Amino acid sequence: MKLHELKPTEGSRKVSKRIGRGIGSGTGKTAGKGHKGQNARSGGGVRLGFEGGQTPLFRRLPKRGFTNINRKEYAIVNVETLNRFENGTEVTPELLIETGIVRKELAGIKILGKGKLEVKLTVKAHKFSSTAVEAIEAAGGKTEVI
Repeated sequence: MKLHELKPTEGSRKVSKRIGRGIGSGTGKTAGKGHKGQNARSGGGVRLGFEGGQTPLFRRLPKRGFTNINRKEYAIVNVETLNRFENGTEVTPELLIETGIVRKELAGIKILGKGKLEVKLTVKAHKFSSTAVEAIEAAGGKTEVI
């Protein structure tokens, strides 16, 4: 394969329709907008959710639930993902972010007990589930709440 042989995949590049370019084009004169009316005008059209004056769906439906403004969201890490560390490693939130296990520290990090741990680790996190504590201690490691 050479540079001059490269071509885009069939159907991946579509030629845009040229509107308002004369009678022969098929989309001349009114440019596909029909005759007059709200949608033929510049800046015409209706806002999102507008139903022609009928009460819109989002206003007909009842309100539900509530959002707790004080909610803390934890980044979740399962015990099985900690197997990538070597024996005796001290696992901290900084290390988890550095290795890419956790993208960003939200309100903190919570360790959950899914899977099996085969390495002895000292894990420091903001929260632990009871099964995670059991799994870490069963592997000979320690847990520490920050």
